[in-house]
Amino acid sequence: MQFSEYGLSEEQRALCASVRELCARYPEAYWRELDGQSAYPTDFIRALTEGGYLAAMIPEPYGGMGLGVTEGGLILEEINRSGGNSAPGHAQMYIMGTLLRHGSEAQKEAYLPGIAKGQIRLQAFGVTEPDAGLDTTNISTTAVRRGDRYLVTGRKVFISRVQHSDMMLLLCRTTPKEQRTRRTEGLSVLLVDLQQARGHGLEVRPIETMVNHHTTELTMEEMEVPVENLVGEEGQGFRYILDSMNAERILVASESIGDGRYFIERAVDYANKRNVFGRPIGQNQGVQFPIARAYAAVEAARLMRDRAADMFDHGENPGQEANMAKLLGSEAAWLAGNTCMDVHGGYAYAREFDIERKFRETRLYMTAPVTNNLVLSYLGQTVLGLPRSF
Repeated sequence: MQFSEYGLSEEQRALCASVRELCARYPEAYWRELDGQSAYPTDFIRALTEGGYLAAMIPEPYGGMGLGVTEGGLILEEINRSGGNSAPGHAQMYIMGTLLRHGSEAQKEAYLPGIAKGQIRLQAFGVTEPDAGLDTTNISTTAVRRGDRYLVTGRKVFISRVQHSDMMLLLCRTTPKEQRTRRTEGLSVLLVDLQQARGHGLEVRPIETMVNHHTTELTMEEMEVPVENLVGEEGQGFRYILDSMNAERILVASESIGDGRYFIERAVDYANKRNVFGRPIGQNQGVQFPIARAYAAVEAARLMRDRAADMFDHGENPGQEANMAKLLGSEAAWLAGNTCMDVHGGYAYAREFDIERKFRETRLYMTAPVTNNLVLSYLGQTVLGLPRSF
């Protein structure tokens, strides 16, 4: 079936086609095997890197494609639509928002060319803490300056891909809570060399989950980070990571749209081929209408994603649009996933059909990187001006 490509340039269509061609070399059997082994898709990530796709948002002078979050989203969408899982590589794209907009020229020259070539992996984003949760301004991981070093102490949880990354973008507190004048002040962003930190103040504990996501809990005890690895100004880190968070929401929305399109294609194909009572099950409105509704939801989410991405690429603040894109995208993908499960009946639970794997992967984005209830809270209180509930 054909999904809308409205608004895409010829270059963007060619980009999508090239990603589809690469993904065809990694069929669903590849992802099924990795899922069964809880293994990382090393070969696939290497191919994405060699093709330049993970460096899509890195400016050309540093060895990247010089594209925007719009194209980054299209890349991730195509991966998920093909039956793959783009999560093992997506962080490198959205972390770029903070480094590109607020990193020093020395930091960009030191890291971006290596990231573009695949010599340096920047896949870890250290924000969430076990006690603060989504209350990011209340984190307690502290960084105390001692000469030319910060000593970092604290805990982070659900930090993914640490075991497959060389660097981590870390949010920590450099001003005690009682000394700040605003809740958003006193946080700073550090670039952590994970190869140096492991075993020297950093302990990494894997967390097993229902999806093959390679997430961990981090314990830091006076972990040393050079002062020159501070991104931007000390104390302004919360404002800086918003750029990464907006990009993250747009890219996650793109992944959800890819998942939604995958489920709809699979559902339509099966509903056309599966014959019961002498006719295709897709002829029954009880099967047909849910697929049509899921299709409408996914296509509507795509429009919001496109708007948010366009705003981000033009230097505007798409906080509202990025959050709505994530909300609508994840809900549309979940609707499409449930519909696809219903259409396939018992076969949806068979691992060889791959639907149950994608179903588990898709559910994650109802919760991560921000729960949809918190998105609704943000829209109600910050956008619509309703009374604050917390």
